[in-house]
Amino acid sequence: MFSSWPRAARTLRFADRAVNALYIGFHILLQLLRPPQQTNLHVPRTALTTSAQISLDLLSINTIRTLSMDAVQQADSGHPGTPMALAPLGYLLFTRHLKHNPANPQWPDRDRFVLSAGHASMLLYSLLYLTGYDLSLDDLKNFRQWGSKTPGHPEFGHTPGVETTTGPLGQGLSNAVGMALAEAHLATLFNRDAHTIIDHYTWFIASDGDLMEGISHEAASFAGHLRLGKLIGFYDDNRITIDGSTDISCSDDAAARFESYGWHVQRVYDANDLDQLDAAMEEAKNTSDRPSLIIVRSHIAFGSPNKVDTNDAHGAPLGAEEVRLTRQSLGWPSTEPFHVPEDALTHCRTAAARGAESNAAWSERFSGYSRAYSQQAAELERRLAGELPAGWEDSLPVFTAQDGAIASRVASGKVLNALAGRIPELIGGSADLAGSNNTTIKGSTSISAGEYGGRNIHFGIREHGMAAVMNGMALHGGLIPFGGTFLIFADYMRPATRLAAVMQQHVIYVFTHDSIGLGEDGPTHQPVEQLTALRSIPGLTVLRPADANETAEAWRLAIKATGPVALSLTRQKLPFIDRTRYAAAGGAAKGAYVLADAENSDPGVVLIATGSEVSLALDAYEMLTAEGISVRVVSMPSHEIFAQQSDEYREKVLPKNVKRIAMEAAHPMSWYRWVGTDGRIIGLDRFGASAPFNRIYKELGLDVNDIVRVVHEIAAT
Repeated sequence: MFSSWPRAARTLRFADRAVNALYIGFHILLQLLRPPQQTNLHVPRTALTTSAQISLDLLSINTIRTLSMDAVQQADSGHPGTPMALAPLGYLLFTRHLKHNPANPQWPDRDRFVLSAGHASMLLYSLLYLTGYDLSLDDLKNFRQWGSKTPGHPEFGHTPGVETTTGPLGQGLSNAVGMALAEAHLATLFNRDAHTIIDHYTWFIASDGDLMEGISHEAASFAGHLRLGKLIGFYDDNRITIDGSTDISCSDDAAARFESYGWHVQRVYDANDLDQLDAAMEEAKNTSDRPSLIIVRSHIAFGSPNKVDTNDAHGAPLGAEEVRLTRQSLGWPSTEPFHVPEDALTHCRTAAARGAESNAAWSERFSGYSRAYSQQAAELERRLAGELPAGWEDSLPVFTAQDGAIASRVASGKVLNALAGRIPELIGGSADLAGSNNTTIKGSTSISAGEYGGRNIHFGIREHGMAAVMNGMALHGGLIPFGGTFLIFADYMRPATRLAAVMQQHVIYVFTHDSIGLGEDGPTHQPVEQLTALRSIPGLTVLRPADANETAEAWRLAIKATGPVALSLTRQKLPFIDRTRYAAAGGAAKGAYVLADAENSDPGVVLIATGSEVSLALDAYEMLTAEGISVRVVSMPSHEIFAQQSDEYREKVLPKNVKRIAMEAAHPMSWYRWVGTDGRIIGLDRFGASAPFNRIYKELGLDVNDIVRVVHEIAAT
């Protein structure tokens, strides 16, 4: 279809606006006048390529361009340039290559498409509308408005057809890697000879910004190492960022970089050349032994006479006059905004019919699979529905005094392995710390290139990439991913952790070495502010268990959760807590509970603690009780779960008008809501030190004597 320019013209940067206008006008004229016999555009085998077909393709592509610029103009904010540049790519992908069913966006064997360059959201919304998803023209007109289905960046669960929440650059690309890994794993487990039921691609579009972000290096390296052949990406090489030309900040050779990762790399020198794009997509689909990247040279705001190839079109509306001129340069048949030619809409909607046929054919194949392999079919359906196996909680271990003192990271490893035997969708690993995090599923193999059936994943020293890959695995469905590292490195993971909370994805973070209690490694590795930072993320549940049995309960809550969960676990051993000694009420499942209570009286002081500090609070309780001071000890493994309880229950655990002291070997900020204005917090507002953990606790005012001293002080006021 669109003619390929000589190589010099492909790379020429048109700085002069008058030349830009001539370039666009001549290019479009050439598209319209090109004889039909010169094209080899991929079309359905039963059809012939005609001049009418070429005109219909161009009409559909320009519909995407004008819808995108009109929506941004009406919203008076947004990013029109990339949707206008990539309209041909999006059109070809959604109407010819992507396996999807707009009437059934959750079809399990659909291809996944991720717009990692989430700022170009109007490209995706236009494609979803034109191909028949539950998105109306009015939704496009309400772009970026309160309550609309078309927010500024794509949001999972908000707009039909959106597979993940993108916008923070690099995240979508990394999610796509997780989706491709999930596809490879499930295909290995469930496909049988003559019964292929898991067989789909994951596609993504990345921008210059996506590739500049460090997370893209982590995820792309990981994908290349595992040779994920069903992963296909487009790099939009438009050479423009918000600040200007990319050459002011970046001179990477993207092709060489991805080839070094082990990717198959192709170049398309003109985003308007559907022949080249089509051939590149076909070659990528036929390259099964490694992931593919197609580098596409595009011109941002293509069609705009004065703003093509300028940063003015990146993150702002074109302006009313430039929109008018763009319609003229495109030969658009209407001056009204949001004009959708009926021919273009009808043509694009044929994708829905093809998708319905593909969906129906898959359903028929799955019926045959169910007859031949009923047990496997039922298992896959259970997993995809997010239902847990019957009786899984029976596998949770119960720890006794005979087990002695156990670090909660060690207890976590025992619980994980007990659960893994009953919950086969539980899969994950560590960022090169499996032995320290205790995240290895014993008896299972590791996932490696070409061998995707294992359950142990070696994410490598890629914490940020690991978290985003986990999000992609969860989004794909059929898996409960977990990933481990030291709590201090939660900072490296935070953007992906935040997005897991935004999307409410069921991922589990195993954070070990959770305080100054890790000792000799010193302040660089001793988390202080991380618990407060994690607790500030809406929708993330943080659990810091006090002993082995609370660790088992924490895992129970993590498995049953519907959103992300962070487990905070110790390096040092924690004593066994004999709950039969105390008048305990409630339980860890409610986020906080009375572990030890004042004898024969109401408490004068409530001690609240988490994790490794609970045993210290109990030791202080024994000393204070012997002095005749009435004390209550509350274990609060989860602030978030406790906050969800009824006022009555919270009042029962933390009575009003009783002074409270909270203790945690971490920054005190997250505790003020629980201690009140007249309470005290024993915590850390400084970094740690390198020494055995007992010495650090003593030097920093976190031992039993410090608790007793503060109780005496608060009781005297």
